[in-house]
Amino acid sequence: MTTFLEADTETDQHRVSQLATLINGFPFDSADFSSDADVPLLRIRDLTAREFETFVPREAVPASAFVQDGDVVIGMDGDFNSALWSRGEAALNQRVCLLRARGRVDPRYLAYAIPPHLQRINELTWSTTVKHLSAGSVRAIRVPAHSYEQQRAIAGYLDRETAQIDAFIAKNEELIALLTERRASSIVELIGAHETIPLKRLVSPQRPLTYGILQCGEPVESGIPYIGPSDLLGEGASPQLSSLRKTTPEIAAAYGRSVLRGGDIVVSIGPAFGRVGLLSEDLEGANLTQDTVRVATVPELVDSQYLVWVLSSRIADDFWDYEILGATFRRLNLGTLGETPIPYPLVAKQKRIADRIAVAVAEIDRAIEVARRSVGLARERRAALISAAVTGKIDVGVAA
Repeated sequence: MTTFLEADTETDQHRVSQLATLINGFPFDSADFSSDADVPLLRIRDLTAREFETFVPREAVPASAFVQDGDVVIGMDGDFNSALWSRGEAALNQRVCLLRARGRVDPRYLAYAIPPHLQRINELTWSTTVKHLSAGSVRAIRVPAHSYEQQRAIAGYLDRETAQIDAFIAKNEELIALLTERRASSIVELIGAHETIPLKRLVSPQRPLTYGILQCGEPVESGIPYIGPSDLLGEGASPQLSSLRKTTPEIAAAYGRSVLRGGDIVVSIGPAFGRVGLLSEDLEGANLTQDTVRVATVPELVDSQYLVWVLSSRIADDFWDYEILGATFRRLNLGTLGETPIPYPLVAKQKRIADRIAVAVAEIDRAIEVARRSVGLARERRAALISAAVTGKIDVGVAA
């Protein structure tokens, strides 16, 4: 039997359950949630957020549900994010767990050693909706066995080295944010000030705004492609036929009213609303799933690429945000989408505007792509450095 801090003789590893106590989050009553109570509520989204949104009264928090600096907190839904907690006292919500190091265990070492395992679990976890992580899976994670002194040396080394990489990543992410802001502003400036008309007046009367309603069942290898919100890349990029899921012609035939043609625009209307795709000719005959809407325009009234730029811009976003302000579920409906104000110069001018926008954003997009590649390479280096240090491939100055 393996004892605490005794390495597995075959793998020279420890299970997480040997190194730390796992505590699951508490199912707080939403009636206790507020924006000005005593204790910030640590939910999955707060692992990566800069500020807390929700708080609970201190008396509503069981003693076991308080998070302390030095705990390793793990989100158990979604991407299985983790963090070494350093933001002070908080209340641990359900679907978040924490690891509290026991004995001579450096929590910083755990925080470095665990994420690659969580990533692998995530990659291997099949789900049609949200992926879930179990406490048993976390406890069963095996990490390289090191003495306390080695753990401290590894953590100290990685603290220094990753700080430099993180600073580089932060600067590039700041640059990306600035370029993205410039891009959004440029699109609005190039569209310019014009009288507006509602989107519904540009839609073909024979093919009105239509919800996607296809209930596609299990995907098949060949058949009718269907498009959902996740297939829309944004700003008019057409979904790739090769990557689309497919359903049988018999199922698709039952949803004839939402059949698509090349040149149609598809808009996502669900929680992540506002993605826009301009369909290429090879998607003729495809269909739509829920949370999408077909916009079939009249070519004589509007240039499709111009309309895509408008629907992808702050002009549409600001209108949509205002219209659904205070709504419990952030989603568009056909009425709101149809009333979207479209700046409306003559069609010939629309084409010139669309061409100028394409040129302007292409230059900015190239700069954004360079910065994103730099961030990606830096993250790869960070992960490789952590892996090498945790597995003992880097000499951090402490004898084994």
